[in-house]
Amino acid sequence: MIQGVNPKKNTNTEKSNRKRLSNQRERERGGERAQLVNKVKMAALNTLFHPPPINPLLPPHLPSPSLLSSVLLFKSTSHTPPRLNNNNNIHISSTSIRSIHQPLEHPMTITPSVRLSNHSLLIKDRPILTDVPPNLLSSSASSSSPVDGLFLGATFDRPSSRHVIPLGTLRGVRFLSCFRFKLWWMAQRMGSSGRDVPLETQFLLVESSSGGSPPVYAVFLPLIDGPFRACLQGGGGAGSDTLELCIESGDSAVAASSFTHPLFVSAGSDPFATISDAVRAVKHHLKTFRTRAEKRVPGILDAFGWCTWDAFYQDVTQEGVESGLDALSKGGAPPKFVIIDDGWQSVGDDGSADESKGKPLMRLTGIKENGKFRPAADPSVGIKRIVDVAKAKYGLKYVYVWHAITGYWGGVRPGAEGMEQYGSKMRYPAISPGVAGNEPGMETDTLTVQGLGLVSPKKAYRFYNELHGYLARAGVDGVKVDVQCILETLGGGLGGRVELTRQYHQALDASVARNFPDNGCIACMSHNTDALYCSKQTAVVRASDDFYPRDPVSHTIHIASISYNSIFLGEFMHPDWDMFHSLHPAAEYHGSARAISGGPIYVSDAPGKHNFDLLRKLVLPDGSILRARLPGRPTQDCLFSDPARDGFSLLKIWNMNKYTGVLGVYNCQGAAWSSSEKKNVFHHTGEAALTSPVRGGDVHLIREASTDPEWVGDCALYRHRDGELVVLPHGAAMPVTLKVLEYEIFAVSPIKDLAPGFRFAPFGLVDMFNAGGAVEGLTYEARAGADDATDFGDCAVMWTVENRSAEAVARVVMEVKGCGRFGAYSSAKPRKCSVGGEDVEFMYEWCSGLLTLMLEGLPETDRKVHVVEVVF
Repeated sequence: MIQGVNPKKNTNTEKSNRKRLSNQRERERGGERAQLVNKVKMAALNTLFHPPPINPLLPPHLPSPSLLSSVLLFKSTSHTPPRLNNNNNIHISSTSIRSIHQPLEHPMTITPSVRLSNHSLLIKDRPILTDVPPNLLSSSASSSSPVDGLFLGATFDRPSSRHVIPLGTLRGVRFLSCFRFKLWWMAQRMGSSGRDVPLETQFLLVESSSGGSPPVYAVFLPLIDGPFRACLQGGGGAGSDTLELCIESGDSAVAASSFTHPLFVSAGSDPFATISDAVRAVKHHLKTFRTRAEKRVPGILDAFGWCTWDAFYQDVTQEGVESGLDALSKGGAPPKFVIIDDGWQSVGDDGSADESKGKPLMRLTGIKENGKFRPAADPSVGIKRIVDVAKAKYGLKYVYVWHAITGYWGGVRPGAEGMEQYGSKMRYPAISPGVAGNEPGMETDTLTVQGLGLVSPKKAYRFYNELHGYLARAGVDGVKVDVQCILETLGGGLGGRVELTRQYHQALDASVARNFPDNGCIACMSHNTDALYCSKQTAVVRASDDFYPRDPVSHTIHIASISYNSIFLGEFMHPDWDMFHSLHPAAEYHGSARAISGGPIYVSDAPGKHNFDLLRKLVLPDGSILRARLPGRPTQDCLFSDPARDGFSLLKIWNMNKYTGVLGVYNCQGAAWSSSEKKNVFHHTGEAALTSPVRGGDVHLIREASTDPEWVGDCALYRHRDGELVVLPHGAAMPVTLKVLEYEIFAVSPIKDLAPGFRFAPFGLVDMFNAGGAVEGLTYEARAGADDATDFGDCAVMWTVENRSAEAVARVVMEVKGCGRFGAYSSAKPRKCSVGGEDVEFMYEWCSGLLTLMLEGLPETDRKVHVVEVVF
């Protein structure tokens, strides 16, 4: 009979392996025990024995490491570190508890990981900033947060609405910054000293290496401090490496001379965990926002969609919407949500003929739809008609519509009939020096010159609620809220940029919560921290500048900037990688990246212009997708490389599924934002093709996908484009070579040792970009017993395994979503495979170990999964 999971193994080979691992662990144990005990003692002294929030790095089904054991996340040790149990309570072994209560032989002094000492900012006793000025203030985060870190501030002689604080000299490090190159959007920049830090830097990750010691990582988060908002920048003049903090209110009447918490600095040994911990500490301090893991996930994230923008722009009509839905549905890629973008609202200009100010800016004149969305037969039906058609005829689950955070690009026209109750007044944007330094064109932009009609902040909720209420009654499920960063420019006389942003977002959150129960809201053009640090409701954020189908310089920049922005933005919301065209020279490049992004997948194809072969790699026949579970982010070895500018780096992006990882590799060289030209430009890249190593461990949390607590790190990788299967032992790498605008996707699966010679790793639906997203369940049953046999085949001499006993050696049971070709790695040819209890034909490649079988049609079970069984 087949035994349960993790059977006792008594072969000599297994005993030898166990002894080897035991010796290895014993060598590691000393240092790890010291780290663990130090963390436990710190936790005890700070009375932190309370369950921390679920780690947002991990998928919901995976056990989240507690604060006490986070440093041991990727270690395989023989002791059991404290972890969260199934009820999210901390479990600590009795040995750990005894070590807390036993008297210490010597008094213990705990040194904070971040501190100021002798005019230097030290990170785990390594100087990151030197020449720190004496007016810098510091306070520990430990009093208000479970995360060790330091708040920095400063005092000045006189109050002002804008201050620049020198923080010290930054040199001899590697850093990644996310900065606003436009008012609306961030991008990445790498460097090694203070002079490399761009204006409007909102996130800074610093790596410090010292000799042969492991690197440590520091996260700098400029914050909101009362009515002031902070950002980082390089300063001090030519040749200086001074790192500065700029603090401004955006209102000359809002001035201050003392700031205690405008910057938070935290440190750790795992960059991704350190970032999450830092944002969590800031959340505890500000109490003004929630993290991604705490927000309701809108249903559109798990469905395929279509947006009208690039198909019609502002010329969209209800007939055009229906034609787009019809074409996609007939082609076998049925959308389950649509975004009716700009072009449906009632707008008009001011009637001014002042040509010196450019083309008149349109302003909202009513909350209802324009004439294009009023059926001639019954105009009173309005936008409800196309909503009903989309849902009843084409089976859509969600209909979203677009609007600006101020109503429309030019706001709400003051005095417009039927809109008087919103108190709209004309205001003119004041562009901050930092934004103007990166985007000087904003000072003469149409918005700045012609101004906009701003609804009174006190009437913002009424405006949103009446707009959203009308849409909800028509069957609309959510909104894409655009132009959000404009609020920071309008705070003069209204309490400043932070206060105005906070009032508007509180109103928006309340209206969305009341009218769209699925939390239907996408934030767009919203990359300032004024908004991020006051967002409690919105769970989806557009993560970069637009997809520009006609701009060849934009495509590599788009993929690179979103992946790096997601490191920061992904802590707050699910990054949305924007629409794309399925019929386009860069379609696969964009489409593959969307598949591993962890965000929504939607196209903006014009009706009839589709690549359905590509769409079938993204969309299942029922309109659902195989969404990865986290924000897609660069791998750890790419964090401080510049894959857009340096001429030799490929970009690797990792993500997680339930039982596998996924790894995308992209050549993004050749184009980037130019700090001198203040725009995106092509530049010389050197070699036409670049090569990078790929490892199973590039998927940062791949250990969490393994069902085996004693997994040693071996992975099977399936290469999407050519169908190659490669087995990589722990630490081993394979080369990948790509030209500009080329990509590769790997399904990464931890290998399970079922019995001596019998190894298995599922990939999923291998013709989909994110194959492993299809594997919803995985169990192994095995017992010892297999004979080795030598096989001399086409693959030269190799060892294969055959079960010659009368009984089965092992069984793998998987629950698989969707339909198509299912694949897995198997070191031995199975005795049989079955789907839903019925034996099916399968193919097995002796050379590679690739096992494939067909899942015909969508599953009809209640759980919507195929039960696939492999018996050896």
